[in-house]
Amino acid sequence: MPRLSEARREERRRHILTSAWSCFSRNGFHATSMDDVIAATGMSSSAVYRYFRSKDEIIDAAADEALALVRDLFARLLERQPSPSPAEVVTAMVAEVDQRSSHPDYDLTRIAIQAWGEALRSPELEARTRTFYSAVHDQMMELARRWRDEGRMPEADEEQIATALITLMPGILVGRHLVKPVSADHLIRGLSALGSLSWDA
Repeated sequence: MPRLSEARREERRRHILTSAWSCFSRNGFHATSMDDVIAATGMSSSAVYRYFRSKDEIIDAAADEALALVRDLFARLLERQPSPSPAEVVTAMVAEVDQRSSHPDYDLTRIAIQAWGEALRSPELEARTRTFYSAVHDQMMELARRWRDEGRMPEADEEQIATALITLMPGILVGRHLVKPVSADHLIRGLSALGSLSWDA
């Protein structure tokens, strides 16, 4: 039997992952069995196990993919010249969540929320998640520095701005699924209103 090309192997691995995402989106990580994933792929069990030795390996891969939506978003924003405004950044965050939840077969934003919960159970995933968000925080600090240097926020502390932004993204995801979806305009207006308040005790 001829060996599979690297491209074909990656295609099969991706098919297993997207099939698992569909199961995880419907039923969650722990209510989904390995048999469920195998059935969703339409492949034999031996073929699936060539790529993933266990459901935990698939969960890890799904968690990494879902969390990457934040990293990739800010990487693209940092590439833009001139730098996007704060309003454009919030708009892009909301649009990214909309896009990642619009696939007809799976919703990566639901998987991201599950991945945060899984990170509380798995020390290894917790460590990877912490490292991941530390890198994202650095991206957002760079964006905040650009705003400061461009005079958008002359007295801004880039670390504080980055912390506020990294805290905002999980709120958008959780709000979408457990409260109601929020529009970028509504969120921007709320943030602007908060900024105009006096925060003195």
